Amino acid sequence: MIVILLNGIVMMLSLYLIYIWVPPAAILGETSRIVYLHVPLAWVSCLAFAVAGIASLSFLKKSKINYIVYARSSAHIGLFFSILTVITGSLWAKVMWGSYWNWDPRETSITLLLLLYIAYFSLQQIVSGNPKAPMLESVYLIIAFVASPFLIFVAPRLYPTLHPEPVINAQGQLMLDTEMRLVLAISLVSFTLLYYILLGLWVRIYVLKSKLHEE
Repeated sequence: MIVILLNGIVMMLSLYLIYIWVPPAAILGETSRIVYLHVPLAWVSCLAFAVAGIASLSFLKKSKINYIVYARSSAHIGLFFSILTVITGSLWAKVMWGSYWNWDPRETSITLLLLLYIAYFSLQQIVSGNPKAPMLESVYLIIAFVASPFLIFVAPRLYPTLHPEPVINAQGQLMLDTEMRLVLAISLVSFTLLYYILLGLWVRIYVLKSKLHEE
């Protein structure tokens, strides 16, 4: 309950800073405000895959069903956030480049991440009822977890991009003003807390559904 209240406060503060306090970027103008939503959404998409992968690895090592519950719940949340990431990215692309889709490497990489999530749920449906389903799902999520950093951080840098200078450049320097850094940091914290809350709720719902199904 405390975490939910804390996240509510941080989220409201974040929205105030994004839409009222922080000035627009010099080149991007008012559209730069999308960054404070788009980047945290993408971050949670990756975080969810990481948690799902680590939980799956723990399941394979210890064979405790609660780990696969966390993996499945995290994957559901990751799918939702990756969809929002693609939507916000497309809206920004429409404003900046005149088209919702430009085959930009970063657009393509986050879409591939979304497809990885969709493929996981397709696999889940295929192996449903199979005693080895948790193991097969875990193996897939571990592979996806290993592949996702390459898709998000490596592949987009191998080809020319329409995107502006990344938040962190090749030298590891933040390419943002102090105000923008602060707002982005608060937004990242807010969305991370939101993920934590949603994960706990999703796990409880999953456990409740399992108990009802057993009855």
